[in-house]
Amino acid sequence: MASIFAKKPLAVLLGEANSTGHGTLQRTLGAGNLVALGVGAIIGAGLFVRTAAAAAQASGPGVTLAFILAAFGCVFAGLCYAEFAAMIPIAGSAYTYAYTTMGEFVAWVIGWALIMEYALGAATVSIAWSEYLNKLLDTVHQSFPAVGTIPYNLSHSPFEHAVINGVAQHGLVNLPALFIIVMLSLLLVKGTQESAMFNAVIVVLKVLIVVVFIAVGWQFINPANHTPYLIPADAVVKNAAGEVVRTYESWNKHGLGGVLGGAGIVFFAFIGFDAVSTAAQEAKNPKRDMPIGILGSLAICTVLYILFGHVLTGVASWREFADPALGGEASVAYAIRAHMPGYGWLATAVTVGILLGFTSVILVMLMGQSRVFFSMAKDGLMPKAFSELHPRFNTPYKSNLMLMVFVGLFAAFVPGSLAGDLTSFGTLLAFVLVSLGVWIMRKSDPDQPRPFRAPLSSASFPLVPIMGALVCTGLIIGLDSFTLQVAVGWMLLGFIVYFLYGKRNSMLQKGVVVVPTEMDEEAFIKPDSHNR
Repeated sequence: MASIFAKKPLAVLLGEANSTGHGTLQRTLGAGNLVALGVGAIIGAGLFVRTAAAAAQASGPGVTLAFILAAFGCVFAGLCYAEFAAMIPIAGSAYTYAYTTMGEFVAWVIGWALIMEYALGAATVSIAWSEYLNKLLDTVHQSFPAVGTIPYNLSHSPFEHAVINGVAQHGLVNLPALFIIVMLSLLLVKGTQESAMFNAVIVVLKVLIVVVFIAVGWQFINPANHTPYLIPADAVVKNAAGEVVRTYESWNKHGLGGVLGGAGIVFFAFIGFDAVSTAAQEAKNPKRDMPIGILGSLAICTVLYILFGHVLTGVASWREFADPALGGEASVAYAIRAHMPGYGWLATAVTVGILLGFTSVILVMLMGQSRVFFSMAKDGLMPKAFSELHPRFNTPYKSNLMLMVFVGLFAAFVPGSLAGDLTSFGTLLAFVLVSLGVWIMRKSDPDQPRPFRAPLSSASFPLVPIMGALVCTGLIIGLDSFTLQVAVGWMLLGFIVYFLYGKRNSMLQKGVVVVPTEMDEEAFIKPDSHNR
């Protein structure tokens, strides 16, 4: 039995990356598809919901600085992901990279943490999708009474209840959330190219809505809303009844500390560019297209985020977003209706944009999770069924269908509030370990051809990897204590699963890991002296 820190040979990974025939994923995605996948996963709940949440809870107008700080950490991690994805173009993302640099146990830790990012994230976003579908139907119902709405008990989990128009309502099942999970899972079973085309159409529509909001909202910015730019320590927010609804004494809720706290909140908005790397085995020219997909989508979204945050906190005061009765989940629509007269249609368009954004985020997260499970199953760390491909569509359909059941049940019966910032924790942990992995690989295998090299990342001067690890660690520290406690509990559960199942079934532990013999010589990554 090998050590739990045994590493998967790089030759095996490269062999898997270039193998062809039945049992391998097909290379159907170009650079444009990959950028669209990244933007599709990034722009969603984060932009439309987390912006106001971060402004209200920690950063105030300084939410733009929070976006910059979060992007700062993402750039370092993104460069490291791009180097790995171009060098080892195989499904699995951070899990795969850790397996060859830090060993099996660390790879398992990342794979387990990625469940929080992708599976839990998809379920959480699907619940938000349901909420916004209800808001959209309510808006349409006011103008067109013939259009019905979804009853409370069929759009909320059994653990949720509310009083509506004086009548107590109790949830039974969240059917809209379950519906979107099922539909997108079936689309993923149908094919990667079809899913990518569907995603690209959605991306164009939702980016257009974001740009329109920025352009129109700029005219309604009130400079007074940007003063002071950071929340004072003695700030207090009261509701219309004069009751205190929020204070800001904590170190990460005001001033520069609030920028760090806000960065931890809005980091959820950047989740997605790493999902591009899970599709590396399906990229036509991964050496060129993977860096473009990862860094291109990150750059586009960062610019949009900063502009969006500046306009939103200029149109409405961050204090308004802190009052649940005013802003809350529908903060963007509230800001439009309350401070942009004559643009009520834009509020409805934003709601549509949110639905589109959520749809593409769910799609890419489900795709990312199935690819991580695909790689883990091939290594024996997950049941073999997760790695079986459809005989006609060549997609990991059993993985997609099992995820449909697991994520669908969570979405249908668990409140979205329980997820908290767990998705951010899983992502940040992966970013930290991928950043360190680049440094380790530079030291352990300096002569391996690297089609893309992260700058300032030599074995003797690993600035980018170290900064990526440090910034993302700082963002983990900035998360609330409850999230950290639940995350630790989840990781401890993962350790138990590994030692009871993963270690016993690991192909590497059994000594049966071999280099695939059926390979596409054209695709194999050949040595290139100028990349060494």
